[in-house]
Amino acid sequence: MVKFRKYISGITVLASGLFLAQSTVSTVLYSPTYDSQKSIANLPSPVAAVEKTILSPKELIDVNLNTMVTDPVLKNANWGFVVYDPKTKKIISSYNENASLVPASTTKLLTTETALNLLGENYRWMTQLEYSGQVDENGVLNGNLYIVGSGDPSLGTNKAGALSYREIIADFVSGLSREGIKKVNGDIIIQTALFKGNISRLPENVVWLENNNYYLPVGTTREISPANEKLIVKKSNFSTDKKFFYVSPYANQMVYAEKYEGNENLTTKLPDAPAYLANTFRTTLVKSGIAITGKVTPKMTDASPESRKLVSAYKSPTLTDIVYYTNQHSDNSLAEALLRTVGFFRKGDQTSESGRIVVKDHLKDIAFDAEGLNYMDGSGLSRSNTVTPIAQVKYLTSLMNQKYYQTYFTSLPIGGQSGTLKRMFNITGNGQIFAKTGTLNKVKTLAGYIKTNSGRTLVFSLLVNNYSGSVDMVKKRMEKILEPTLEL
Repeated sequence: MVKFRKYISGITVLASGLFLAQSTVSTVLYSPTYDSQKSIANLPSPVAAVEKTILSPKELIDVNLNTMVTDPVLKNANWGFVVYDPKTKKIISSYNENASLVPASTTKLLTTETALNLLGENYRWMTQLEYSGQVDENGVLNGNLYIVGSGDPSLGTNKAGALSYREIIADFVSGLSREGIKKVNGDIIIQTALFKGNISRLPENVVWLENNNYYLPVGTTREISPANEKLIVKKSNFSTDKKFFYVSPYANQMVYAEKYEGNENLTTKLPDAPAYLANTFRTTLVKSGIAITGKVTPKMTDASPESRKLVSAYKSPTLTDIVYYTNQHSDNSLAEALLRTVGFFRKGDQTSESGRIVVKDHLKDIAFDAEGLNYMDGSGLSRSNTVTPIAQVKYLTSLMNQKYYQTYFTSLPIGGQSGTLKRMFNITGNGQIFAKTGTLNKVKTLAGYIKTNSGRTLVFSLLVNNYSGSVDMVKKRMEKILEPTLEL
């Protein structure tokens, strides 16, 4: 980064000559009340006006970067920034662009793009109702019903336009009516080889609960009754900084967050989707007058499968819809499911480890700059994830030539308008910043694209770790750093 003291000094002299009443250079010196003060007349700073007159947009970016280096919120932080021109393939301005930093949820940029690349924009997950055996003249099925899943991460959630359990079940019941089935002498068998393993331990370095968000494991929770899924919250008796500790209901292991603002108990609503669907389906059949003699039972593998007939098939929303929802809402469970899906697609199993291998192989194939990269999960919850700002911008630049780029670009939140960026860039940059956000405790990140006032498309990455103050303070600095880029 270039030092711009000569510009700052020149501005100070000029400002002093033109505005004798102003005794400090407001853009360089920091006051503790800086974030709460507002101009009485709501007028721009005279020095800021002089800066914009004297300096080019690029010079203003560099002046801002120099200012932020000594800013109380960022001076002891680890952070990096790059704004990049995808046409010239050159860095416009940067700070610590090669620093290996925790990316938080900007990790989802890698996960969702890999899914689009390998699976295709129109990929859908199928959940099918089938039956074995024969239906007699009285409408009695002497055989089993099968719910055959494929790991649909949106099943029953209403996310991305997915149908509710009730709507899917209504279609299943209608299918049985079309087949003339009035009674079932058999079981409802859940058959899916995807996402079948319970998680018995917390994943390494994953933030289980933070800022009042309860992050559930991906996979089945079949052995846990949803009614009993309670989070035990205890205030620490041995910590002077008043941190709160949480005990996972899934494992005898403790994690902590900086603060807790909820009620004493938090509940979850994510049972094992196929099991929940099957049990609710059975209850609905009984209530609607279709008797069933058997029970709901899982069968992950079947050495001698019965001959079966398809009754009904539910298709998930397209991958385009899933990726849009994932990036707009920064949905962790969907991101982790995408990781497992690409793992199954290429490696034949549903483990997160296979997913990580597939993503890293894909990144290698497209010449991703892996220096400083550590890809540990699909969502960015792990603090072991790391990436460099320069790698992110070169990666995002390379995607602009992909056939699915528009789908990918559209999935990103828009500054001041949508998703997790709705409350940032409400004035300057509104509708011009298209980026994935990331937030963990003392981690705030942004990476994406900028549409400048002159019509250029630029690519940027801004990763901040271990800052001081509040997340809102960091957001303001981020907006300040990116503001001059709009004039490029």
